[in-house]
Amino acid sequence: MELEFFTDPAAFLAAAGDLLAAEPVLGTVIAGVSDRTAREIADGFGSWTEVGAPFDRWWLAVRDEAGKVVSVSMRTAPFKPYPIFCLPMSDEAARALARALHERGEFLGGANGALPAVEVIADQTARLAGGTTEVRHSIRLWEATEVTMPAAPPGRLRRAVEADAALVLEWFTAFHVEADEQAGREPDPTSGEHNTIDSVLLRIREGAEWLWETPSGEVVHLTGCSLPSYGVSRVGPVFTPREHRGAGIASYVVGELTRLGLEAGDRMCLFTDRANPTSNKIYESLGYRPVVDMAHLRIDLG
Repeated sequence: MELEFFTDPAAFLAAAGDLLAAEPVLGTVIAGVSDRTAREIADGFGSWTEVGAPFDRWWLAVRDEAGKVVSVSMRTAPFKPYPIFCLPMSDEAARALARALHERGEFLGGANGALPAVEVIADQTARLAGGTTEVRHSIRLWEATEVTMPAAPPGRLRRAVEADAALVLEWFTAFHVEADEQAGREPDPTSGEHNTIDSVLLRIREGAEWLWETPSGEVVHLTGCSLPSYGVSRVGPVFTPREHRGAGIASYVVGELTRLGLEAGDRMCLFTDRANPTSNKIYESLGYRPVVDMAHLRIDLG
């Protein structure tokens, strides 16, 4: 077993592409982030320089004795505690990754991804650093191969445009706060994806953000839908302000984007917080089915 680190996403994708193509739904986060980062670098967009992390971002390929890539991980999250994200890997590989990071002085404050690998990585890190671990979020990955469409509410679906960027950024932030509240947790501003106006504009220009307008032209809902990577598109975030909830907008928009993706030949997936029964019930009713359970863990020094 060998751990091979990369700082260039294009080189990582060249090495790990066969694995990501073989498990495209399971690898949707790593594939999507890597593809987007490679595009950013090609366009001269150096987002990592503004992060201020005490290490270079990296991608990892785990190779077996024959040299075949059997698992992958990455540390590219631009927010503290800079968690890794990993796909299923052997306990041996998970412990080796934790040791490798410890030996190069790169403290791992968080581990996200497939169970049980992230628990093994977090526990090994805590043992080496003298810390403790805590499960922050329990996550479930879902896929839809068909969709049951709910009734359409009044209004229309449209792609976000650059003039919507400030609103989209505001709702991204609100989404993470309210997701914690809906799951019964105290909102944690240090968790979840952090966005800037530049990152929002990039998504809008790629056509990845969608809005719902009422017949009067008021924008009342946001849903993201990533560009396909290895044939898989990921829905999220999904956000409706409180005053516009209960009208079936979120269910319809997610269903419609799922339908459009399936008709285009894409595989469609999304993540839910297992502590939020409302969203899990909604997506299951649309036709989404569980793929794998994941977790977001925090690692704190003792």
